Amino acid sequence: AGKSKGARNKAKAQAASQEAVSVEPVADVAEEAKPQNGEVTEAPAAEVAPAAEVAAADVEKEEGDVAEAAQAAEKPAEGELHLYPVSVKTQSGEKLELQLSPGDSVIDVKQFLLDAPETCFYTCYDLILHTKDGSTHQLEDYNEISEIADITAGGCSLEMVAATYDERSIRSHLRRVRELLSLSSLHVSLSTSLALQQESAQAKNADAGKTAHQELDGLNFMEDTTVALTNLLASAPAEIKCVDSIVFSSFNPPPSYRRLHGDLIYIDVVTLEGSKHCITGSSKSFYVNASNGSILDSRPLKQSHEASTLVGLLQKISAKFKKGFREILDRKASAHPFENVQALLPVTSWLGAHPVPEHRRDAARAEDSVVLSYGTELIGMQRDWNEELQSCREFPHANPQERILRGRALYKVTCDFVDAAVKGAVGVINRCIPPINPTDPECFHMYVHNNIFFSFAVDSDYEQISKDQKPDCQNGSGRSTPVPSPALGAKADSGVAPDSKTEESNSVLEGPTEAQIADSEQATYASANNDLKGTKSYQEADISGLYNLAMAIIDYRGHRVVAQSIIPGILQGDKSDSLLYGSVDNGKKISWNESFHAKVVEAAKRLHVKEHVVLDGSGNPVKLAATVECKGIVGSDDRHYILDLMRVTPRDSNYIGLQHRFCVLRPELVASFVEAESIKKSPTEKVPDAPTESNGQEPDDIASGSDATAASVEEHDKSDETPVSTPAESNDMTAEILFNPNVFTEYKLAGSPEEIEVDEALVKKVGSYLLDTVIPKFVQDLCSLDVSPMDGQTLTDVLHSNGINVRYLGKVAGMIKHLPHLWDLFSAEIIVRSAKHVVKDILRQSPDHNIAPAVAHFLNCFFGKVLAASSKGSTGSPQSKTQKKSSESASSKKGQSAFSQLTSDGVWSDIKEFAKHKYQFEAPDDVRVGTKRVAVLRNLCQKVGITIAARKYDLHSTTPFQPSDILNLQPVVKHSVPTCTDARKLMEAGKIRMAEGTLNEAYALFSEAFSLLQQVKYILA
Repeated sequence: AGKSKGARNKAKAQAASQEAVSVEPVADVAEEAKPQNGEVTEAPAAEVAPAAEVAAADVEKEEGDVAEAAQAAEKPAEGELHLYPVSVKTQSGEKLELQLSPGDSVIDVKQFLLDAPETCFYTCYDLILHTKDGSTHQLEDYNEISEIADITAGGCSLEMVAATYDERSIRSHLRRVRELLSLSSLHVSLSTSLALQQESAQAKNADAGKTAHQELDGLNFMEDTTVALTNLLASAPAEIKCVDSIVFSSFNPPPSYRRLHGDLIYIDVVTLEGSKHCITGSSKSFYVNASNGSILDSRPLKQSHEASTLVGLLQKISAKFKKGFREILDRKASAHPFENVQALLPVTSWLGAHPVPEHRRDAARAEDSVVLSYGTELIGMQRDWNEELQSCREFPHANPQERILRGRALYKVTCDFVDAAVKGAVGVINRCIPPINPTDPECFHMYVHNNIFFSFAVDSDYEQISKDQKPDCQNGSGRSTPVPSPALGAKADSGVAPDSKTEESNSVLEGPTEAQIADSEQATYASANNDLKGTKSYQEADISGLYNLAMAIIDYRGHRVVAQSIIPGILQGDKSDSLLYGSVDNGKKISWNESFHAKVVEAAKRLHVKEHVVLDGSGNPVKLAATVECKGIVGSDDRHYILDLMRVTPRDSNYIGLQHRFCVLRPELVASFVEAESIKKSPTEKVPDAPTESNGQEPDDIASGSDATAASVEEHDKSDETPVSTPAESNDMTAEILFNPNVFTEYKLAGSPEEIEVDEALVKKVGSYLLDTVIPKFVQDLCSLDVSPMDGQTLTDVLHSNGINVRYLGKVAGMIKHLPHLWDLFSAEIIVRSAKHVVKDILRQSPDHNIAPAVAHFLNCFFGKVLAASSKGSTGSPQSKTQKKSSESASSKKGQSAFSQLTSDGVWSDIKEFAKHKYQFEAPDDVRVGTKRVAVLRNLCQKVGITIAARKYDLHSTTPFQPSDILNLQPVVKHSVPTCTDARKLMEAGKIRMAEGTLNEAYALFSEAFSLLQQVKYILA
C-alpha cells in the first residue's frame, strides 16, 4: 500500500475494531491528480454525522451566500451518502467489518486497513471482492467500489490476498514496520494529556461527586513563572521496546544468482532475547536464513520460521517481540484520537524535553540520513506539483459533494507541496542544493529542486547601496521588488530581467541611511507577504481558466525563501513570447492580450478591482484590470497563469510615500468597506453593524466577505470610463466600489485628472474608513470583551479578520492604554515583532557552529543584563547598522563571534528604534521589566522557530540562558493552503445565531461546518 504517515484514521479503526459506531471513509480523489510515485497516500478522516434538520430550516432564512452554503451543505443530510456493511477477511484469517459507501475508492479501504490494529502491518496485498452471486473481482487501487459491483444489495465481502513484493514495496514494508515499532507518530500535546487526565479523574470521582472541584485544580500553575516552563511540556510516553535492532544487512545487495530465486533484501535482526538472525526478504515471504558469520547461507533455517510479513515472522521467533508489539498497539489505541493523526502541515514546538534525552545508536535512523533527499523521492519520477494542483482545480465543483472531493484533493496536494517546499528551503539555506545561476551574486541565486522553484527574498535597491555600507549581500537580507518568479528567472538569458526599481533607487538612495536600509529590509517581508495574500485572493476568486502557482514562504536561520511551483515549459526556454499580460520592466513595456484580459476582468469584479488604463514607457495607453507589475504567462500546457500579485488590494492612503510602497490594505477591509457602503444605500440596514460582519473570519480567508457583494457587481463597460451598472436590481453604489490598484504608485495613469482624482478619493475614503470606523469599533469590542485575544497569535488573527494591518498595532495600543491587560498584550506583541527582526539579523551573520551560542546570547541580552565585553566602545549609545556590520566583519576576521559584541542596552535600543519606525510605538522605559516574560519568550520562539529546553529559568537573572538550552531551530512557514468556503460560511452563520442567543441552531450550524472541515481537511487540520 506504499508509504504511510501514521494512523490518520485511528478513531475509525478503534470504532471498527470494537464494533462500536461505524463510520465511512469518504472517497479521496487526490490521487486522481496524476500521482507521480505510485504510492498510496492518506485517506480522509471519518465523516461526522450531518447536522440536525433544524439547522436547515434556520439556515434557509439567512440571506446571500450563507443561505446558499447552508442549503448546499444540507444535501448530504438528505441521504446522498449511505453506508453499507462489508466484511473483510484478513491474511491471517481474522474478520473485520467495514462500513463503506459505493463512492469509496480502493485506496480508502486500504488506508483504513493500514490503520486498523489487526491489519496495520500488511502493506503488500490484493483486495478481492466477493459479490452475492458468487463472482469475484480483483480491485485496482484507483477504482471506486461502485465501478466494480453494487454493494448496496448486500452480501459483499472483501478478502486480503498476499501479493508479491518488489524492491520498492519491500522497502516500504520495512519502513512501515519501523514506524509501527516506534511511538514517534504519537503527537503528545499538553491539551490532550490534560484532557485525558481530566477524564480519568472524573471517572475516579464520579461516585464521590468531586468533578466540579477537580476541574479547578491546576489552574494557577502559571503563577510561578520560574518553574512554569517545566509544566508546559507534556511528558513523553515511556518507551516500549520490541526488538533490539532491525537494520539492512551488509550482505546486501543480493548476489545475482540469489536474485533469480527471488531474494530482494537481507535484514539483520537482534531480538530482546539476545539472539541474532539474518532474515531474507523475498518476493513472496520473509524467512530466517542459515547465515552465520560473514558468509551468506540463503537456505531457510527452519521451515516454520517463515511468514508473509516481517511482523509475523518476528512474532514467531521472539516472544518478547510479540508481547511488546501488542503493548504498542494498545498504547496507540488508548491515546487521544488526535494524537494518532499525522498533521499534513509541519508541526513545531517551542519547548523540548529537559534533560535532553540520551541520543542512542540507531542504525536504521543512520541509514535514512545517509542520502540527503530534502523532500525528493529517491525512486521514480519527481512529482509535478503544478500539474497536480491545476488538475485538482479543474475538478468539477457544481454540488456540495463535488466541492468536498475537490477541496480535499486541493488540500492534500497543497499540504504535500508545503512539506516538500520546507525541506527544499532548508537544503537551500544550508547550501546543499546548487543554484541554477551560480555566476550571479549569491543573494540573487535561484534554485530548482523537486520541481519547486526557490529564491531568496532580496532587494534590488541593495544594488544601489555601496558594498561597504550595505548589509552583507550573501545573506539576502532584503528586497523591495517581487521575489524573482520562475518565469523571470528562467528568462534571464533572453534579456528579460527581474523587476528593478532603478528610478526609485536613484532618487531615494543617494546617501543611504540606517532608516533606508531598514525600509529595504521591511520591503522584503512586505512584498513576499503581499504576493502570498494576492495568490490567496485569486484562489478564492476561483476563475475558470485563470491559474495560480502553489506558493510558500519559509523563514529559517534569518533568511526568507519563497517557494513556487514551476510554470510548465518555462525552464526549457520554449514559448519565449509567453508573457501575455503585465510588465517585467517596471512598466516600460506592458503586454496585453484580449483573452487573458477577459479572465483577469472576471477576477477583478470579485476582488473589487477597477478596469483602468495606464501608460507604458512610450506613452501608449494599456487597459488593465490588475497592477502593472503582475505577469500573465501562458505555459506549455496552454494554461493561463497570473503571478507576482503584490498589490491585489489598493494602497494604504495612510502610508503614502516610496518607503511605504508595499503598504496595501487587507482584503477583509475592502470587503467590509464595500458592504458598509452598500448598506448605507439600504434603508433597512444599520451602518455600524457593517465592520463587525467579518470579526469572526479566519485570518487567511481572503476576500471572504466579498462574495455576496461581488456577485452583484455589474458587468461593466470595457471603455476607459468608470463602470456603469446594467441590471436594474443592482445597486449603483455597489457598482462604483471598484478600486484602481495603481493609484498612489509611480506608474502613469491615463484618463482625465478628474477620473484619477475620483479613484484616489475612493482609496483615501477606505483608508479613512479604517482609521475612523474600523479601528475605533475594534477598540470598542476589545474594551467590551466582545473580542478577547489571549496571545500574540490570536491578536494577529483578530486584527486581520477585522481588516486591520499589523502595522497599526502601535495606533491601537495607544487607544487602550487605560486597560492594563490589553496594553501588556499589545506592547509585548510589538516588542516581540521588533525583536524578531533583530535576532534574524544575528542569525544571518552566524555560521553553523555559532547558531546556538548566538541565540542564547541574544536571549540573555533580551531578558537579562549583558554588559559590554570591554570598556572600549559605548554601551549606552547604539551604533548604526552600517557601523555594526563593519565592526562585526572586523571581529569575524579576528576570530571573534559577531554576536559577542551585543549588549542588552544595544539590543533594546535596536528593538525600540524598530518599534518606533515600523509601528509608531514609543516603548516605555519600563518595558523591559513590565512584560510577562514567559509569554514573550513563547511568542518570540514561535515566531523565529526556536526550541528551548523546558527547564527552570530565572528570567530575572543576568544570563538566564546557556547555549545548551537551545535545542533546535525550525523553519517557520506561511502558505497558500486553500480554505473550505462552505464550512466558513456555515461558521459565520453559526456565529450570527450564537450572537442572537439561539444556541441550538448555532450548534447545529457549527456541527455541519465541522463535518465539512473534517471531510476536507481530515481531523480539523
